[in-house]
Amino acid sequence: MKDNSHIDTQAIHAGRINDEQFGSLATPLYQTSTFIFDNAKQGADRFSGDQEGYIYTRLGNPTTRQLEQRMAALEGMEDAAATATGMAAVSAALMANLSAGDHLIASKAVYGCSYALMAHQLTRFGVEVSFVDMSDIKNIEAALQANTKVIFLETPINPNLVVIDLEMIGKISKEHNLISIVDNTFLTPILQRPVEFDIDIVIHSATKYLNGHGDVVAGIVCGSAEMINHIKLTVLKDIGATISPHDAWLILRGMKTLPIRMERHCQSAQVVAEYLQSHALVSQVFYPGLKTHSGYKYIGKQMRDAGGVIAFEIKGDINDGAKLINQMKLFSIAVSLGDAESLIQHPASMTHSPYSQEERLDAGISDGLIRISVGLENVNDIISDLEQALNSIRSVNRPASQSNKVVNFS
Repeated sequence: MKDNSHIDTQAIHAGRINDEQFGSLATPLYQTSTFIFDNAKQGADRFSGDQEGYIYTRLGNPTTRQLEQRMAALEGMEDAAATATGMAAVSAALMANLSAGDHLIASKAVYGCSYALMAHQLTRFGVEVSFVDMSDIKNIEAALQANTKVIFLETPINPNLVVIDLEMIGKISKEHNLISIVDNTFLTPILQRPVEFDIDIVIHSATKYLNGHGDVVAGIVCGSAEMINHIKLTVLKDIGATISPHDAWLILRGMKTLPIRMERHCQSAQVVAEYLQSHALVSQVFYPGLKTHSGYKYIGKQMRDAGGVIAFEIKGDINDGAKLINQMKLFSIAVSLGDAESLIQHPASMTHSPYSQEERLDAGISDGLIRISVGLENVNDIISDLEQALNSIRSVNRPASQSNKVVNFS
């Protein structure tokens, strides 16, 4: 497939393996742990790198390779590495580029386990970490140190949908010789391509929109051929956080419909966000597709659309939020996103529970924040479910002292 083909076409054809033996239209699934050598010398040559070929699925697999090549094409990068989970992608990208004594700058709000990895694990091995509000370049400049090596961010940020200016991130990274890493899970390359803004590495939780069917956990790291080779031959090889061929096969199948799925997610999410914004029981809606959102100005410039994830707060206390979530009938209470099913969750007690309460509030993640992933159901049914759940709670004013009261969301 030519590099100049449309991204919708690349989602189906990029990196495709030609099955010369049987002519299979569908991607062959190479469900094998190891590969047979013709003779001892061939095995030795493959291990030494003198001959190309597959050795062991932890080191490479034809099905996995097709997924990697397809993702590299969609992100406009030279190569990609598939990983066992989204967190394996985050870990591989960071560990391959940080050593003891290095300094990492990360956005103040990130996915809870990404935060825990950086704040609680990397620091154990001598890596300094600063979490800053990246909506203002002055905050990044103030955090720079002589040993700063990597800058890491999500945009939009999970879970409060803050949008970070990638042009600014790319520029400051090049000026200070930093390795820039962007988590592009929420938008996928269909809606945002960080490489267009000089970002070095793009990661995904392929569990989410890339697969789109809720039956896989996986990750992807995209970057230069040199960087991906380094990641594969060091962190992924030695830690072993590589994807199974079957999971790679499922993601390839899901990616064929990625462009049309993202279109539907965005269309429905826009309608749902506008509905929530107009509701008397909703105090605030966080969605870049709304003109009142600070990230709206980036649509058309950095983002092709606003995505399918919405966060909002209701008028009432945390108990009302628990009641709202428990009242949902169409929505499933689950901590993921990007599936065909609409999902709802409470970040403070679920996805972002690795933060302390003080850290969450400092990152803009209130105890009353609710996050939804708008699925592929009819949008009128989605809104009807939200309507009946909102009607089940009472709009009352409570003392501010109750706003952070801890309750059981089970």
